[in-house]
Amino acid sequence: MPEVIFNGPEGRLEGRYQPANSEEAPLALILHPHPQMPNGTMNNRVTYTLFQTFSALGFAVLRFNFRGVGRSQGTYDDGQGELGDAAAALDWLQMMNRNAKTCWIAGYSFGAWIGMQLLMRRPEISGFISVAPPANSKDFSFLAPCPASGLIIHGGEDALIPEASVAALSDKLSGQRNVHVRYAMFPHTGHDFDNHLKELSVAVRDYVTDVMTKKHKKSVRGRSTKKTLLKEG
Repeated sequence: MPEVIFNGPEGRLEGRYQPANSEEAPLALILHPHPQMPNGTMNNRVTYTLFQTFSALGFAVLRFNFRGVGRSQGTYDDGQGELGDAAAALDWLQMMNRNAKTCWIAGYSFGAWIGMQLLMRRPEISGFISVAPPANSKDFSFLAPCPASGLIIHGGEDALIPEASVAALSDKLSGQRNVHVRYAMFPHTGHDFDNHLKELSVAVRDYVTDVMTKKHKKSVRGRSTKKTLLKEG
């Protein structure tokens, strides 16, 4: 997977990019956990698992280091600057794939919080994966309404983020009109999903495949209906 360097709001950002085989392949942007936490980089095991899962599904995928992490320039900015980094990363990914029609965002822990904020600002994002979103310490009230459906994954033995807070967030989002949030809770999993990365990948793969298949079938039905109306007209 190629190493890439692109411009962010406070200087160069370091990333890893996996292109797709098709020019019209969907896009996925992957966001890592808190920079001040152990393994808070784009090489975090959960972040890497998300990256590999979307790549295996045929997406063009980018993961990158937030400002001040690895070779990325700048300093930690308590979320505001990191949101700008994520927006710049999405801009770069779209520039590299101008014919893509679908875009997803996936984040882990702090990255999930940043990802959901970016979701609110970028209407082209059509789906999300939030792994261990910090619903106990970060305000998610900005998701009113949530603009897209998605998957929330959490561990029942997460010592940093109580499962009940994430379940409540999922319920709140699911109650919104035209939003469908699937909640996958792994009862014997901690915050780092250690020894459960394969199950995490399968959950993401199954969800994304299900959504993309339904979208394709709906598109096919729409084209068939249009052709029928044209013939009848």
